[in-house]
Order: sequence, then C-alpha cells, then structure tokens
Amino acid sequence: MPTTRLLASVLLAAGLVTIPQFSPTAAADDRPTAVVSLGDSAISGEGAGDYEAGTRGENGDWCHRSANALIHQTTVAQRTVNLACSGADSADVSLADTTHYGEGSQARRLIDVARSNRVLAVVLQVGANDDPAFADTLLGCIKRWINPFGPGCAQDLRTQWPARLAAMAPKVEKAVADIKTAMRQAGYADGDYRFVITSYASPITEKMDAIKHGPQGCPLRLDDAAYGRTEAVPQFADAFRAIAARTGLSYLDFSRATEAHEACSGGDSTATEWQNRVVVDPYAWVYGGLDSVGIHMAQQSFHPNARGHAQLGRCLTEFLGTQAQAARCLTGSDGALHAVA
Repeated sequence: MPTTRLLASVLLAAGLVTIPQFSPTAAADDRPTAVVSLGDSAISGEGAGDYEAGTRGENGDWCHRSANALIHQTTVAQRTVNLACSGADSADVSLADTTHYGEGSQARRLIDVARSNRVLAVVLQVGANDDPAFADTLLGCIKRWINPFGPGCAQDLRTQWPARLAAMAPKVEKAVADIKTAMRQAGYADGDYRFVITSYASPITEKMDAIKHGPQGCPLRLDDAAYGRTEAVPQFADAFRAIAARTGLSYLDFSRATEAHEACSGGDSTATEWQNRVVVDPYAWVYGGLDSVGIHMAQQSFHPNARGHAQLGRCLTEFLGTQAQAARCLTGSDGALHAVA
C-alpha cells in the first residue's frame, strides 16, 4: 500500500480525521421558485385593473401593478413577483439612485426577491418612456387628429423615430447590465436563470371604423395608426431584438401579439379587444385625490387589458418552456396567443 494511503488509513482508524458526509438533499434549494417582471406600464399591468393597494395613487404612487398583469398569468413557478411600475424608464429599472412615484430602483429590490426565492426567470419590458416617449408621442398624434387641417404625426415620426430608438438602446442595455449585477449580488451566476427581454404590442390599428373610430375611443388618424402598427412598432421590435443579441438575452417579440385585437378593432363592441381604448377613470381621485386630476385619470388608455395580459402571459409561459433563444407571440388557429420560434 502506498505510504499516503497507509497514513490515511491509520488516521481514520484513530479517529483523527473524518470524511465529510454529503447527501443528495444536503445542497437542495428549498426556496420557492419565482419569475420576476421589471419595467414600465406595459408589464406592470396598467390597463388591466385590480391594482395592488399602495400603487393606485396613494401617496403619489401610480405604479398600477395589477393582479392581472401578464407575469401573474404565467405558470412556470410557484411565485410571480411584479416589480414593474407605470411610467418607469430604464434608469428607474437600473441600480441608479432614482425615485419614481416614490419607489426606488427596481434592480435593487430584485436583489431581495432573488435572495428569498429561487428565481427561474427575469422578464424585462422597458424603453418606451426613454427617448421614444411613447405616451407623449401618442398624445401628440391625438392632437393632430383634433386639428383636421394640419398634417398627421406620421410624417415627422418617420424621420425622428429611428434616432429615438438608437438613443434608447444604450439606456436599456445599462439597465440589463445592472439587472445582471443585481442577480450576481444575490448569489446567481448568469446561467442560473432565464433573462428575457420583450418588445411592445401595437395598441392601435388602422383597421377601424373610418368614421366612428374617434368617438369610439381612438381619436387618431387612420394613416397615423397605420404608421404606428406597420412601421413604428416593428422598428421598436427590431431595436429590442438587437439589444437582446448584444447582451445575450432571450427575446420575445410582442409586436404582433394583439393583432386584430387592438383598440377599436371591434367597432362598437370591446368584447374581442385586448387593448384599451381611451379610458377615463373618474374614481382615480378616490385613492389619489387631487393628484389624480390630469393624466392619471386617463393613464390606463392604450394599454393591454386583462384579456390581453392573460394572452401575453400564456405566450410567455410557452416561451419559458422552450430552449428557443427568440420567439414571436402570434394568434393561432385556436384564437389564443402562442410563442412561435
């Protein structure tokens, strides 16, 4: 017997050394599994109703995190955690020392969530409130509809939009880097969880009643709506696809997710629509008081409703169940949304 093996045998017999005992369950992670969403109104659940107490305007918090938000419609984990906030931009998601509606960095809050849960996936949807200024842009297009004698908004946006998207991209990538840093601080390696970034669904369509669409809740010119659906939103999607490629993220394309179910696509009925029309909530003042007067009374407008979030959550669930690096959410022959690689 070699000298080293003989010495080890003697020490073991004398009880001077012990062999560590490992069992299959010794290193088991018994924390609940979770998927987490970060971002802005499109993923917080704005427009889907049933908002969490404290995010309905109380003390100036208008984050509108909905119990119906798409992350809560997923079925891949034991818990679903929504950190997103209506109106948030990339800096609000990052580790920067920012405050939005009284809430701090989403990435910093992610650290605590990731420590107390075993996070399977992080889902990010942000960028619309950066340089694209989506809400202000839409409002500008509505103002063009009010004035029938001037040009529509598409003419100017065709030249401005690509530059806005280019300026947005590094800000989103900074937020992505900070989310990865936050997860590392919580004890995760980059490959321990799925990191998904999504694009945005078109809230409007030119396929509306040519005369009544304005009074029906979609005060936009049909050619401007067509530009938004067929040019601006697809270009938005291309920008996120490129961001995902540069940062190594999974990418889920929502650009056609609500196709044929956009606001006012149902004519006089909203029953088949997955996007809200103009919505004015007169009860916002119950929680927000005088702070609700103005944009907060209408901030649910042109966002996915509860039906839309249910379908988006269904598609996300399918995507997380695959190994595909990218997919697009499209309506199938069954009328439901599916992840198509």
